Amino acid sequence: MQILEHVEGDGGIGTIQKFELTEGDGGIGTILKLTFPPGTPGFTDYKEKFTKLDNEKRLKEAEVTEGGYLELGFTFHRTRVEVIEMDSDTCILRTTIEYDVKEEAAANSSYATIDAVAKLAELAKNHLIKNKASKDTH
Repeated sequence: MQILEHVEGDGGIGTIQKFELTEGDGGIGTILKLTFPPGTPGFTDYKEKFTKLDNEKRLKEAEVTEGGYLELGFTFHRTRVEVIEMDSDTCILRTTIEYDVKEEAAANSSYATIDAVAKLAELAKNHLIKNKASKDTH
């Protein structure tokens, strides 16, 4: 949760403009409201609930509970992110998107991408590299 305050709102399309913790403390059951910048295709915001967290496996699953994908005809949308450590300075993010969409809204399934997750990962990476570099110089 702490990394979110450092990566929100860099202004690009696909970027999450704002994170709001609406319920919880970062554990299972936590609800976040994600707001996207004006001009983002599809929707402006949604709420997601953390349904699975496993620190040992470095795994997080979240399901959309309000707005966003649900307003586009999705009946279910889950994002699963797993961090796979390669060595002390390198990791891989394995991201899976699971969803169901109403037949009449099938054309909207193209909105189910990992773009926001990829952008968040890039911003987090840049923050961590910058933070590591400043620690290395002290």
